[in-house]
Amino acid sequence: MITFTTVFVILFFIFILQTVWLFITELAGKDLDFIMIIKFLLFAMPRIIPLVLPLSVLLASIMTFGSFSENYELAAMKSSGISLQRCLRSLVIFICFLSVVAFMFANNVIPYAEYKFMSFRRNIAQVKPALAIAEGQFNTVGIYNIKVNKKTGEKGNFLSGVTIHKKSLMGDGNKTVIKAKTGELISNEESNLLQLVLKDGYYYEDVTPNKYEDREKMPFVKSSFKKDIINIDLSKLNTTTVEEDDDDNKGMLDVSELSYTIDSLSKSKATEVKSFSENINQRVTNPLNSSTTPTNDTVKKAKKINPNDPLAIFTDDEKATVYKNALANTQSTILSIDGTLSDLNLKQKNINSHKFVIHEKFVIAYACFLMFFIGAPLGAIIRKGGIGLPIVFAVLIFITFHFINTFGKRVSQEDGLTPFMGAWIASIILTPLAILLTYRAINDIGIINMDRLTEPFQKLVKKLFPSKN
Repeated sequence: MITFTTVFVILFFIFILQTVWLFITELAGKDLDFIMIIKFLLFAMPRIIPLVLPLSVLLASIMTFGSFSENYELAAMKSSGISLQRCLRSLVIFICFLSVVAFMFANNVIPYAEYKFMSFRRNIAQVKPALAIAEGQFNTVGIYNIKVNKKTGEKGNFLSGVTIHKKSLMGDGNKTVIKAKTGELISNEESNLLQLVLKDGYYYEDVTPNKYEDREKMPFVKSSFKKDIINIDLSKLNTTTVEEDDDDNKGMLDVSELSYTIDSLSKSKATEVKSFSENINQRVTNPLNSSTTPTNDTVKKAKKINPNDPLAIFTDDEKATVYKNALANTQSTILSIDGTLSDLNLKQKNINSHKFVIHEKFVIAYACFLMFFIGAPLGAIIRKGGIGLPIVFAVLIFITFHFINTFGKRVSQEDGLTPFMGAWIASIILTPLAILLTYRAINDIGIINMDRLTEPFQKLVKKLFPSKN
């Protein structure tokens, strides 16, 4: 238990440092106080548990049973009539309890923490808006690049030396520059708008003349102001850039909520498929121009149509019209089908992602069980404790598990695998390894029988260099 706790704390600290590095752009240079940093880390900690817990079980198992085997404690137990199965019995009960706790944690605690984590990141500007703007550097806020020389005041909301580059809505660069001597940030926690009040400044705006020859003169407009107010959408501050934040908040839902969401998404997709099928079937137009009313001659001709050659009764101009309308209708239908298929694929990917999250909660519980039955027998076989060789084996096994799991997630989201297979493929692949290691450890069989491997070479050496006895 002490070994497991120690390993868990060390690995947890390492992954916390990784989390800080991942979100360093949101933390660095914004004068965050100690309390806000602690809140940030507390909300981020639960999402680390699914990575740390299985690895801790694996490493602690290898270290503990490796130390037992290295010090001949397992041999002493076996000589006293205590088998390896009996040694593992109490630990299996503990691992089962740990697996149940891991599932409950993943189903209840992590969604709540994920919600608080996302809310904290998105509302950080409402709590202290000046944090979103660091001194001496340009800060991208929506369509504005804002730079201030100095921030003052209790909340850092009084600005001096303000320079703003406004991005063009046409996407052709920054054509408006605003410079002001002072400024003030005004926000309300109940509002999604942040007001930037500028005083004593100038507007500089490039003008693009209609005549090309006048553009070489590079004309611009300059205007001054005593006071100007810019409204900034707070949703543009601290925009999330990591991949997990683009998953429609699936991590904030428990199993029942995910099941309800999947049912709603599936019904929505089925309704769209049915509606699209009916619309396609109804797109039957007149072989001539559908915008005109059929004449009596057209009706008479339609009655005389030969099924073997339906266009034989039409003139060349009418045939051209038929071909033109048919081509236009076909192209329109193809575009409609392609657009709908793209939309349906996105809906299916979203459904797969939700299903994967459900299976992932159960995989966390099973991973603890699996890693124990890999680590404990492996430690008994390699007979090495401490932090040397066990760490090497643990890291290799866990990297393999994590890589296969990530691969399965990507493929299942792209509908290449079912969400069940995508989530469980790593466990399915490593389960035979756990069974094999447990069998060989119980029967005192090493991982590799070196005598069998070297026996052919020994025979070859004896033939080439026979003894002179």
